[in-house]
Parts: sequence; C-alpha cells; structure tokens
Amino acid sequence: MTHECTEARFLRDVDDHKMIVIRDEGANRHVRFKQPNSSNMYFDLITWPGYLCYTGDMGTYVFQRTEDMFAFFRTDRLHQRPGDARLAVNRSYWGEKLEAIGKNDGYREFSSDKFKQQVMQYVERCGLTGKLGHGLREELESEVLAHADDGADEAYRAVRDFVWDGRAVFNDFWEVDCEEYTFRFLWCCYALAWGIEQYDKVKQAAEAVPAETPP
Repeated sequence: MTHECTEARFLRDVDDHKMIVIRDEGANRHVRFKQPNSSNMYFDLITWPGYLCYTGDMGTYVFQRTEDMFAFFRTDRLHQRPGDARLAVNRSYWGEKLEAIGKNDGYREFSSDKFKQQVMQYVERCGLTGKLGHGLREELESEVLAHADDGADEAYRAVRDFVWDGRAVFNDFWEVDCEEYTFRFLWCCYALAWGIEQYDKVKQAAEAVPAETPP
C-alpha cells in the first residue's frame, strides 16, 4: 500500500470493532479488537513485562521499553494539547522502540514523492536554483525524477550518475532520507493508541461502579 494511512481512515476501519479481554493480569495482558463474526482488520495487543506485541491483519510489531508498555504508550496522550489529533501517535519515537517486525511487514520504505522533494531541495541547497530556467529542470525531470517510480535502486542510480555543467551534483545524496513510514506501521500506531484508550475507558468505568454492600 502506497497511500498514507490517516487517523480518519483508521477510525473508519475500526468503527465496528469490539474489545475482548483474554488476559488481564497486571503487565501481562492479551486484549483483542475485532468486528463481531469477522476477523477483518482485527488486532491483538499482548504485553508482558518490558514488551508489547501488536499482531493482526496489518502484521506484527514488537516494542520494548518499560515494564508496563501500556503505560509507555499512554504518555503521549497525557501530553496532548488542545487542537491535537484525537489519537496521540508518536511514530518516530515509537519506531525507535521496535524490537522485531513480522517477515511480511515493514517499518519504513522508499517514497518516490519524498525522493522528488529531496532532489529539488538538494539542488536549492547547492545554489543551483537560479539555473533551473536554463535547462537544468528539464534534465532533472528526464534523467532523475523520471526514475523516482522505478524503485529506490534506480532512483539512487539516476542521482549518482547525474552530471550538470561537467560536474556531479549529488555527491552525498546517499545521506538524504527518502523514506516514509509504511501504511502498516502507521495503522499499527493508531491501533496502539486507540486500543489502549478503549481498554482504559472500560477499566475506568468498572472502577467507578461502587462495590455492592452485603446484606
């Protein structure tokens, strides 16, 4: 999937999901979220001391950081400000805590759109912006940007081989970040924030019910 996973898209995907608590013993949990009578877009959140495993239709990701990983993922929600998105997702920081990724899943991937953007910004930093009207733009389009959709290897080869006015322009372009977070990883991040939020609501509601007084 190359299109971006947005919060609105995720919330539509889980609109009919219900929570099923399979295990709830301190930092040891197994909580499932799924549609009734369907496994479409289902996911499980499984924790044990120091770890959290997200697994389901969008893949498998294991995070490692603190004793209670639900508490770890709650921290960004606690720091939300008015006007922030509903779900507090910290994709870059959470990505740093990945310990394992399923064999068919991804965390970051080459982005043709970001590659094109970075190429033009690089040219600007090199002070060649004023020459864009003298043939440079056309050559960039045909010799570099035209290969952006051919994959990372071809795109970087085009950058490496590009010569303008007798000199290589993109000498250290290999240091430039042309990757974006994958659709699956972003969906996972939203699922973590949303799933823990649902779990907390149910726990808080249960704790608010006064204990029955024996007759």
